[in-house]
Amino acid sequence: MKTRALCYLLALVFVLSGAAKLLSLPFETDAFARWGYPLVFMYVIGALELAGAVGLLLPRLSALAGFCLSALMLGAVATHLRHGEWVMVGVALGILLAAFWCGWRQRSDLRRLFGGRASAG
Repeated sequence: MKTRALCYLLALVFVLSGAAKLLSLPFETDAFARWGYPLVFMYVIGALELAGAVGLLLPRLSALAGFCLSALMLGAVATHLRHGEWVMVGVALGILLAAFWCGWRQRSDLRRLFGGRASAG
């Protein structure tokens, strides 16, 4: 799969996930309550997911978004591990790795974004 196509697919995943949190869908509010997280945290995560999705769609920002979303997904993996939600550990880990891959494959864009010299690769 081409890197841009993977970024677009991930953007869709994060739009749907972020929107579910911001719309307070029952399965999200129930999950955050079960994990012992305040609902305000759910809204923060939802907003970060939507912002990351937008970043994935913008070629100049997609590497940064990929790395930031992979860091965000570390928290999801840890939460699912802590609560023994083994299937969701696998799902979250897959999303984390895909987001990291998008960031890594486009890291030359990240160098350009922060004013560094772009390298071939």
